[in-house]
Amino acid sequence: MREADPDAQTRKARQAHSRDVVTDGETRVRASRTIVFDVPCFRGTLEEATALVVDAAAGDAGGYACLCNVHVLETARRDALTMAALRGARLVFPDGAPLTWVQRRAASGPAERVGGPDLMEEVVHAGCAVGLRHALYGSTEAVLDMLKATLERRYPLVQIVASIAPPFGARSDEEVARDIEDLRSARPNVIWVALGAPRQERWAATYAPALAPAFVIGVGAAFEFIGGTKPRAPRWMREASLEWLHRLLTEPRRLGLRYLTTNSRFLVRAGVGLVRQSAGRSRAWN
Repeated sequence: MREADPDAQTRKARQAHSRDVVTDGETRVRASRTIVFDVPCFRGTLEEATALVVDAAAGDAGGYACLCNVHVLETARRDALTMAALRGARLVFPDGAPLTWVQRRAASGPAERVGGPDLMEEVVHAGCAVGLRHALYGSTEAVLDMLKATLERRYPLVQIVASIAPPFGARSDEEVARDIEDLRSARPNVIWVALGAPRQERWAATYAPALAPAFVIGVGAAFEFIGGTKPRAPRWMREASLEWLHRLLTEPRRLGLRYLTTNSRFLVRAGVGLVRQSAGRSRAWN
């Protein structure tokens, strides 16, 4: 039997696990990335993810970040606009245990899930020390009111300079342009977007250039979870990678079919990746 070539294995790991430098003004923060089925995803800890976002928001380069779960990833595999949005993001955070599982299979090193509510609260907390200005865009007026009240109670130094709840349904270019101007005039450092996936990813890709130097981040249901208008899974379920089950049990009609289709596709893709990795393929998880 031919022995495995350790140098070849090292080269494969380096291809799957790259380390790039994200530069924002005068500061430089390193971001590790792993390719997960054609999408370069951040790999590391929540603390590192928080530092990256705070650094990007405090800089003047603008851009946007996406939180990618199985639903977003599988949508992107079938929708060119969503894939373009993910690939155009400065940062793509893995918001799901399946993605971090792939990352750990692809290369060594820490690979934590970065959930929207966790990232948002950590950035708000850390941002108080550097004077970050926050804008909220999406959801409803009632949710935004609850979210602002919660954040201001937990983090008394937080600066929320704008909050906009756009109406549901189709909107004219003029209406959207007014929202963009209102956000710009508030001069936020970071704009949190909750329009649902993959709409918020496409929105960020479209409007982030006009909103620069603000840094745009789509966080989905984080507004509702933090504000308390939607129950989040208890900590033990999150730590056991069972938050998806809690969401399915609380929203079966909305999430049942989604989980059945996208999770099944992902499982098939992951199985193929395992077979390729066992066969020594260098691009097993691409």
